[in-house]
Amino acid sequence: MASTSGFSVSGYGPQRGGVWSRLSARDSVVRRLDWPLLLSCLALSGIGALLVWSATRGRTDLTQGDPYYFLFRHLLNTGIGVALMVATVWLGHRTLRGAVPVLYGISILLILLVLTPLGATINGAHAWIVIGGGFSIQPSEFVKITIILVMAMLLAARVDAGDLAHPGHLTVAKSLVLAALPMAIVMMMPDLGSVMVMVVIVLGVLMASGAPNRWILGLIGGGVVGAVLVAVLGLLDEYQINRFAAFANPALDPTGAGYNTNQARIAIGSGGLLGTGLFKGSQTTGQFVPEQQTDFVFTVAGEELGFVGGAVILVLLGVVLWRACRIARETTELYGTIVAAGIIAWFAFQSFENIGMTLGIMPVAGLPLPFVSYGGSSMFAVWVAIGLLQSIRVQRPISA
Repeated sequence: MASTSGFSVSGYGPQRGGVWSRLSARDSVVRRLDWPLLLSCLALSGIGALLVWSATRGRTDLTQGDPYYFLFRHLLNTGIGVALMVATVWLGHRTLRGAVPVLYGISILLILLVLTPLGATINGAHAWIVIGGGFSIQPSEFVKITIILVMAMLLAARVDAGDLAHPGHLTVAKSLVLAALPMAIVMMMPDLGSVMVMVVIVLGVLMASGAPNRWILGLIGGGVVGAVLVAVLGLLDEYQINRFAAFANPALDPTGAGYNTNQARIAIGSGGLLGTGLFKGSQTTGQFVPEQQTDFVFTVAGEELGFVGGAVILVLLGVVLWRACRIARETTELYGTIVAAGIIAWFAFQSFENIGMTLGIMPVAGLPLPFVSYGGSSMFAVWVAIGLLQSIRVQRPISA
């Protein structure tokens, strides 16, 4: 396929000089970046730094006496995440397409290591690998990206080549098998929250790929049956069952399983319209809400920044999803559309679940709020996803 205005649209990997050299001087990479998307993500990470700082500056049990401990680490995680985004854009999503089998194998290896003595249990989920020096990684965060890429590679291969109008049944089945393997391992940890996100990602990918509707309906039906079997066979840990019970009836165990949700709602409700002021929330300074720097970081915004502060976070997340939808719509290759759609499904569901559990409208699932919550693995993963979105936009064919 011929290139247009100096930009090759045929290869998947960077040609000589990389993606940077394939763009003309008048249409540089920097100019082609989606700046509303990038600035919204940076704003969310900046707000997250303030919220994490407020939630942890008085926690001497966590900070070892350094009130800036989590603030600096959150900013460091953000900086590393942005660097990973730049590296992803430089490599290009087409180059990564060729490396998907290797990335998939590494992801499987990492989540299997979690099930060995190298794995560690944090907040009830045996989902971490402790590296040492206070550092740990959660491989399931990167598996979300791997599932998107491996399914996109398979589902788009013959369509982008012009052989088929949409993925065939055998291709869809293969992609689902490859997605199911890491999901099954993550479920064994057990990390139910991550599995929920992965299921939504798979649905989003299938819808964007043009797969036959019977597969989507069958997957939804299979998910319902699977959920029933998990409950009937007692495959969930006691703390997970208690979380769902507390969601169904918050008054059932207000000092136990329902404690987190009840305290979160109190914190958000006390903020009113404008909040109590940064660093001045009684629920936050009193440390009534557990895991407030990670899973329940939105409660800090609700209490100290009020409805207005919470609305700002929602608007910024909305801008991220809007720009991602635009990138998915404007790309000319199915592979790029599927990758963008998977990221949209991931961000949308995880944001809704995280904020919803603080409001009591969703069960507690231990999922971070993208860009805002403290956590290196989640921060790195979401910024890599932004790098993929930016690469899809940057490598669009340039109109003559």
